[in-house]
Amino acid sequence: MTVPDDVAATAPRGDAASRRPPRWLPRALVLVVVAVYLGAFGWYAMGALRGLAVNVLIAFFLALALEPPVVWCVRHGWRRGAAAAVALGGSIVLVAVVLGLFGNLFVQQLIQLLDTLPDVYAAIQERIAQQFGVALPDSDDLVREVLTNFGDDVASGALLVGATVIGGLFAMLTILLVTYYLLAAGPRLRVAVCRWLTPARQQEVLTLWEITQVKVSDFISSRIVLAALSSAFTLVFLLIVRTPYALPLAVFVGVVSQFVPTIGTYLGGALPVAVALTSQGLPQALAVLAFIIGYQQLENLYFSPKVSARALEMNPAVSFLVVLGFGAVFGALGAFLALPIAATVQATANTYLRRHDLVESHMLRDPDGWREVNGGSRKHRDHVEPEA
Repeated sequence: MTVPDDVAATAPRGDAASRRPPRWLPRALVLVVVAVYLGAFGWYAMGALRGLAVNVLIAFFLALALEPPVVWCVRHGWRRGAAAAVALGGSIVLVAVVLGLFGNLFVQQLIQLLDTLPDVYAAIQERIAQQFGVALPDSDDLVREVLTNFGDDVASGALLVGATVIGGLFAMLTILLVTYYLLAAGPRLRVAVCRWLTPARQQEVLTLWEITQVKVSDFISSRIVLAALSSAFTLVFLLIVRTPYALPLAVFVGVVSQFVPTIGTYLGGALPVAVALTSQGLPQALAVLAFIIGYQQLENLYFSPKVSARALEMNPAVSFLVVLGFGAVFGALGAFLALPIAATVQATANTYLRRHDLVESHMLRDPDGWREVNGGSRKHRDHVEPEA
């Protein structure tokens, strides 16, 4: 049986059809290449903009903290731009005064400490030679050897420090400018945000904004209380051991330990230790160091959780763990902003999440949950009250 020529010409060729790629394959390859490129560019952009995002976040929290004095000035007839400039400028002047007063003292004591290091090394060298018969090299020889072996590293380190200082100044200028713009804008910024939202969403955003501002203010007030406690305890101890400059040293320890995250305790405690070492001697310096370490433990375990719990309405254990967690993930900035962020999240959850009545169970109260007070004239309930 023969096949007609026209039918044979229109019959599909199996081998050729199987070797031909699908029509959607080139378009899919182009889309994959574009997606990979966009993903790589987005990842690079996120890394490049990370520093700017951190600066904007710091500026936002600074603006929230300075909002109350700006509002007070506006209520008394000030223009908002002038009120923002005064509030921000006053904060800068206050920080500059603190740095000027205590930075000069710190530099002086550091210079005295460096001047005494050769004498201390000579005494250690003589004692080791007498007791163990080991001759240590002279201090001049050590300095010469260090400069010879590590001169290039020291130069590289100096360049790195210089670049870090310039970057820090640029970041500080960025933060101050953004903070001023946010303070000067005030309600106009909230109006610009809310115009893109429905009325229901606008109310939610404004409520969240107000909650965040309150929690940031509470956080600043809690830092002030902790700084006052640290200054008072440090002043009493320095007066007991008769360390000179007791009052400025105590204020320096309190302010730096509370408002410089992570390393503030070490920076604040280094100055009184250096003063005690240069002006009194090693025993007094060790005593001051032991006090700084001991008070820090007392503050971490008792004062800070209590004050944070009262100011931010947060459980002491939760506040302590939040600071550790944010510090481990986001570093110094995360440790400093951990409490206001967590308190804002908690307050928002309490506002929007529904709470239920508690069931009756012995697991919700201590065995003496009901007890009589004043001879049975009044009842006091210890266990958790059901909430409507």
